[in-house]
Amino acid sequence: MYKKNFFIGLLLVVSLLYSFKNQVVMDINNPLLNQFNTPHGTVPFNEIKSEHFMPAFLTAMELGRAEINEIVTNTTPPTFENTIEAIESSGELLNRIQRIFFNLNSAETNDEIKEIAREISPMLSDYNNDIYLNEQLFERVKIVYNQVFETKEVTNLNSEQKKLLDNCFKNFVRKGALLDKEAKDKYRKATSQLATLTVTFGENLLNETNEYKLHITNPDDMSGIPTFARDAAAEEAQNENLEGWIFTLDAPSYTAFMKYADNRNLRKELFMAFATRCNKNNKFDNKDNILKISSLRNEVAQLLGYETFADYTIEERMAQTTDKVNEFLDQLLDASFPFAQKEVIEVENFAKKLGFDEKIQRWDFSYYSEKLKESKFNLTDEMTKPYFELQRATSGIFNLTNKLWGISYKQNSEIQTYHPDVKAFEVFDKDGSFLAVLYLDFHPRSTKRGGAWMTVYKEQKIIDNNNIRPHITIVCNFTPPVDGTPSLLTHSEFVTFLHEFGHALHGIFSNVTYQSLAGTSVYQDFVELPSQIMENWAFEKEWLKDVAIHYQTGEAIPDDLINKIIDAGNFQSGYLFVRQLSFGFNDMAWHSLKEKYEGDVQQFEKNALAKTELFPDVEENSISTSFRHVFSGGYAAGYYSYKWAEVLDADAFDLFKQNGIFDQKTADSFRNNILSKGGTEHPMDLYVKFRGQEPDMKPLLIRSGLVE
Repeated sequence: MYKKNFFIGLLLVVSLLYSFKNQVVMDINNPLLNQFNTPHGTVPFNEIKSEHFMPAFLTAMELGRAEINEIVTNTTPPTFENTIEAIESSGELLNRIQRIFFNLNSAETNDEIKEIAREISPMLSDYNNDIYLNEQLFERVKIVYNQVFETKEVTNLNSEQKKLLDNCFKNFVRKGALLDKEAKDKYRKATSQLATLTVTFGENLLNETNEYKLHITNPDDMSGIPTFARDAAAEEAQNENLEGWIFTLDAPSYTAFMKYADNRNLRKELFMAFATRCNKNNKFDNKDNILKISSLRNEVAQLLGYETFADYTIEERMAQTTDKVNEFLDQLLDASFPFAQKEVIEVENFAKKLGFDEKIQRWDFSYYSEKLKESKFNLTDEMTKPYFELQRATSGIFNLTNKLWGISYKQNSEIQTYHPDVKAFEVFDKDGSFLAVLYLDFHPRSTKRGGAWMTVYKEQKIIDNNNIRPHITIVCNFTPPVDGTPSLLTHSEFVTFLHEFGHALHGIFSNVTYQSLAGTSVYQDFVELPSQIMENWAFEKEWLKDVAIHYQTGEAIPDDLINKIIDAGNFQSGYLFVRQLSFGFNDMAWHSLKEKYEGDVQQFEKNALAKTELFPDVEENSISTSFRHVFSGGYAAGYYSYKWAEVLDADAFDLFKQNGIFDQKTADSFRNNILSKGGTEHPMDLYVKFRGQEPDMKPLLIRSGLVE
């Protein structure tokens, strides 16, 4: 009688689940919960309001739990299909909502979205913990895993299926599935707190960045500042209904002022505002958040059996061990630090020739470096910016990818965007088939965090032989257009554009079955290869002649200016190496703690950076309190990845140099062996298939001028 009633009840539950699914997708009056009847199923941004998110999250989590429960209560023996693939496809509605919400929170946020982020982040952590700490679910995963990798009873899975299974099993183990009840409770609490703290860290940084403005009314204080930066600052002031000029902590504004402003006191003021973000003991201070985040991450790692969070993280990276990462960073520091010291001395000596007889401080270095660069190479941003007008630069990058892979782009104004500045394009393969949707979002605004990044609104995957194509976005903070003058990029901004486009190509070309293995879902120290290899073309004369066109005259950039750009490409490369390495050392120090640290954040940082220091100490300066990448982004114990991937990209581009920078055979090999494969194979295997050998550090050192 009990068994009969149980199975009747089970059938009723399953029936209700299916009706619930249909109701969620079709009947609820919330655009986030309905099918997107838009071009390519793109996000209907015009229909979505902030108040839609929380009820959508709650409904999607309920549905996701029901989907997991279906797997757990399945009475048939566990198989790859009814367990691993079922887990992979579960929570799809929630994944869609999360992608939309958190992308908007980065690129077009508001007070309501910020509040929802604070509320929903620990709830999402709890949701994920409910999955990965579910003993019955893990038992099914273990059975399938053992059938394939231990007893080998199941041998009919292809390599991608085996990779998905291996990842699934490891994810459960690395997220606490093997812990006892007491440890699981501690894990739940720690991860929930981390979810809130990392969101708060990022919010504080955005708020503090937006709060500061350097308002200048005396024309004499604008001495040295070029027209493009002067005009942008004047427009910023006009937008605030103020006279004069306003400089902000957004990258284009801040960088221009630090490079060109003759007024040293104002340079110091702006530098201090930037360098002390979230370190002012005010409501946006992040020091306590850092201590809590590092402590909780350490607690999580030790619960899982690792000495440090870095050990836990790097285990699933190309580097594999913290010792190898530290050895790598030290090796690059040994190679670059002597060059960096010489470069700083060179700037000091040059400044003395200009009459500056004090010690070079951090707020002086960019200023005198720019003057030295102009003296050595007769090269300034004012000279190059007219050749990198944003629209032409975009077309030029489109054309580059067409030369390499035959792909094309078509703007589609029917695709809704989340801000008027954002443009949407359809991307087509060389055979005319649809590849992806690409959103481009270029300019700073108070609702957008700083920096530049690529992300996705929809991942690529294959369902029932239907290749569902991805929706990709590139978000930057480039110099905006001013008073009828179009957006003109510095060469550095142009390099950033290429970098993010490389990430986009990784998503656009993805061609895998499972979305958790798609696109940029690869080891973190491999993910920067596709982005950084694209930067190389910015220093190739053969391409620059095509892409760098004067926005007024229509003339191609002259050879002598290209030569100056190339010659200046390694200007202060030693200093730039050391600066980047300092971030990596700081990151590794915070995440290599074996015990809870409750001391002074700035002193900890100074100790971590001591061997990279090139300038006199500034007591209030703090990298950590604004280090969003590692305390609010996804790069904790992973910032070294940028330099790790530089070794890869220099070695990989060496093959393009050998075969021709537009060689389609080489480009196709890079696409087929790396860009399209996502995380379906170990990255070193993918790299060797493309390059024919493991990467060599020498091309990077040669390219950077660090081999005498």
